[in-house]
Amino acid sequence: MSVEAASVRTVEIPTRMVHGPGAISRLGGLVAELGVRRPLLVTDRGIVSAGIADEALEHLEDAVLFDRVRANPDIELVGEASAAYREEGCDGLVALGGGSSMDTAKSVGVVVSHGGSIAEYEYGRTPITRRIPPLVAVPTTAGTGSEVTLWAVITDHERKIKFNVGGTPLIGAHVALIDPVLMLGLPPRITAATGMDALSHGIECYTCDYHQPFNDAVALAAIELVARWLRVAVEDGSNLEARTNLAHAATFGGLAYGTESAGAAHAMSQSAGGVHDCPHGELTARVLGPVCEFNAPAAPERYARIAQAMGVNTHGMSPQEAATAGIEEIYRLTEDVGIPTMRELGFSEDEIPLLAKIAYEDPQTIGNPRPVTPGDYAEIYRNAFSRGK
Repeated sequence: MSVEAASVRTVEIPTRMVHGPGAISRLGGLVAELGVRRPLLVTDRGIVSAGIADEALEHLEDAVLFDRVRANPDIELVGEASAAYREEGCDGLVALGGGSSMDTAKSVGVVVSHGGSIAEYEYGRTPITRRIPPLVAVPTTAGTGSEVTLWAVITDHERKIKFNVGGTPLIGAHVALIDPVLMLGLPPRITAATGMDALSHGIECYTCDYHQPFNDAVALAAIELVARWLRVAVEDGSNLEARTNLAHAATFGGLAYGTESAGAAHAMSQSAGGVHDCPHGELTARVLGPVCEFNAPAAPERYARIAQAMGVNTHGMSPQEAATAGIEEIYRLTEDVGIPTMRELGFSEDEIPLLAKIAYEDPQTIGNPRPVTPGDYAEIYRNAFSRGK
């Protein structure tokens, strides 16, 4: 490979970001600017029950409500929503909710613009060649950063895995509308899980093999904001300053992803999420510390910088010492915000061989800063189980 081929990189952000308390009032105008007359509002019944869907609908004319999104959206759900889009004559999308609603809406966009089933567009199979219909993504949690990522994650129950769709700006939302007021009512458990997901995006994207300066900058910002504000938001869910900063953290974590992958923690949580239907953020949080312990010897300077972003005083420490101190802070934060143990999430140690195998086969293994084998994954899982006793 030539020097140029190895060193020339690309950053592309197809999404306009509109943010701040009260930003939801801009929804109708933003949809109209995109030329959309009949949007499909993709959300879940919890968002409807909380009254947030009604708030969005107040700003939309002639919208069609699709409220059947469920956690860890699957191939069948995308098919249902795509059929609704076509039957109702929709010409654009509004995603309202957490990562599940946004991933569903992106996937609907792929299906209605390309045809077939979303399973055909698993990364590495049929390429996405056309821009999805206009999409406004409105997150109600501060975690996945899906409002700005170039990916959707879909569950395949038959294969008991989750797979990625995207890796191209063609799937990105046209507008991310980020209103932290919509997040004020989030329960502590969801706040903790989604915040730890944002932290994991920052840490994994900062240390992955594909890191580059832009992604480094937003990844570190995400880490700093979660470390500073997550405990505050879990303790007091009505703190708008904490909610605002965590909303920024989630967006920065999403931007850190770019078109590439994260690393072993996401390989583990994404694949294991196909075995047991559990919250992605909680599972990622539970394996994050053990993965960092495994990876730190391969990138001690980077993990030392993460320690600083976590608020650790690393003065006088070697890079490896600082890295270790930072990882201990990750473990402290995981416990302080009440992340459930592996067993509480429904896993047993008997499943470790299976979990290690499917993690190794997940494409995000490739981005990990240290080569990781199925045996390594098994050891990391054993560490995750022992840390949660």
